[in-house]
Amino acid sequence: MTQHRPPRGKPARQGDKNRPFSGRSAQGGEARLNLGGRDESKPERPQGPRPPREHGRGEHGRGEHGRGRQDSAPAGAVWLYGTHAVGAALKNPQRRLRRLVVTDEAQAALAAECPLPWPIQPEILPRERIDQILGARPGSGIVHQGIALLADQLAAPALLDALKRPGPVLVLDQIFDPRNVGALMRTAQAFGACAVIAQDRNAPEETGALAKAASGALETIPLLRIVNISRALIVLKSADVWVVGLDGHATTRLRGESFAGRRVALVLGSEGEGMRRLTRETCDEVCALAMPGGMESLNVSAAGAVALYELTRTP
Repeated sequence: MTQHRPPRGKPARQGDKNRPFSGRSAQGGEARLNLGGRDESKPERPQGPRPPREHGRGEHGRGEHGRGRQDSAPAGAVWLYGTHAVGAALKNPQRRLRRLVVTDEAQAALAAECPLPWPIQPEILPRERIDQILGARPGSGIVHQGIALLADQLAAPALLDALKRPGPVLVLDQIFDPRNVGALMRTAQAFGACAVIAQDRNAPEETGALAKAASGALETIPLLRIVNISRALIVLKSADVWVVGLDGHATTRLRGESFAGRRVALVLGSEGEGMRRLTRETCDEVCALAMPGGMESLNVSAAGAVALYELTRTP
């Protein structure tokens, strides 16, 4: 039986979710919402300066799987790659573009995704040179399709500004894999979600792998990086959003008709450990997917897709 929480405050204003995501709030606020206190399950960081990052790690140095490359992305920028990810970024007027590299044969595919003229002049390079720029090699997982774009990372809006867009909210509690996060962003966009929320310290940064998996959704739906997930859920509740956690061991089955007329925030935990204790306790209710075939669980991106479909389907 679905619980009923008294409405708190006015419903969030509806906005236009079809325009490209600008990455900035009206006040220029960022999504690193510090609601006070330390993270609910992690020890406090030692005081003092952080140790310097090793050069050449990740997509800003050696590529995603450790191979060296000559062209590293400067601080605050990222190499995006793939036809859909780059085409969507070129169409987003809020993206600051630095460098576009394409193979001669890939120009037509990119023009089909984003019609000419492009907002930045392309450099025509051989595929081997783009491989070198991105650190791509067999088994690296980097499939650039002969197209790569160096662009500044998007700044995210403040949480309450993001809620001015219509639709449900997707909250990710310690989901680390950039491909899973990207796939969930693509799903969130497909089902009309207003935003995706992840914890600042326990989620991947904006990377080419994430953008490739998102297939353009990184440009149209904001990814908010929040310091404290459980406190963010409290803010969502204060904005009259009903918070539903997904847990395969829950006794209540997720049924969309139970939430008719409500705005819902769907919370997904990591595949191994699920939601953390305080995250779970902050949810209004916890539900499981109905799986008559008898599987115990699904990949988190598949589970998110099924849950969002159930929450948004029309009876």
